[in-house]
Amino acid sequence: MDANKNKTTDESKDSAMNLQQLFIDGLKDIYYAENALTKALPEMYEKATSQKLKTAIKDHIAQTQMQVLRLEKAFEAMGMKAEGKKCLAIEGILAEGRDCVASAEPGPVRDAAIIGSSQKVEHYEIASYGTLAAHAKVLNEREVLDLLLRTLGEEKKSDCLLTIIADTELNSQAAGGMHQSKDFKAV
Repeated sequence: MDANKNKTTDESKDSAMNLQQLFIDGLKDIYYAENALTKALPEMYEKATSQKLKTAIKDHIAQTQMQVLRLEKAFEAMGMKAEGKKCLAIEGILAEGRDCVASAEPGPVRDAAIIGSSQKVEHYEIASYGTLAAHAKVLNEREVLDLLLRTLGEEKKSDCLLTIIADTELNSQAAGGMHQSKDFKAV
C-alpha cells in the first residue's frame, strides 16, 4: 500500500512542476502580448475618430504600460528576470485587427472595427489573466496572484467600457443612423 501512496505523491510533484512551468510560460506569453499592445494601441488611437474611443485608448495605453511593470514585478517576486515568449495568439488577433481596421471606412465604421478588434484583445487578456491567477493560487504565489488579479479587474473594466462606447451611439452611427430597437437589450 505504501508503494501506491509514494507513487501518488511523486505524480503530484510532477504535476506541480509541470503546472509551474505552464504558469511561467503563460507569464512570458502575456508579457510579450502586453508589450506588443504598447506598440499597437497608438496605431489604433491615430485611426479612431470618436473622442470617447480616443480617450479610452489613450487611458488604456497608460494602463497597459502599468500592466507591463506589474508583470515585471511578478517575475521579480518569483526570483526571475522578466522575459517574453512570442505569443502567436496576440500576433494573430492584432494582424486580424489591423486588416479589419484598414478595410473599414474612416469614421464610425472604422471606430466600430477598432472596438471589435480591441474587445478580441481584451477577451484574450481576460482568459490569460484568469488562467494565470488560478495557477498562481494553486502554486501559492500570493504576491503574483494579487498582481494578476489587479490586472484582470482592469481588463474586465476595459472590455465593459468598450461595450458602453459601442452601444451608446457608435454602432448606430456606423449602421447609418439606424437606432437600436428599444425592445432589444444590448449584450
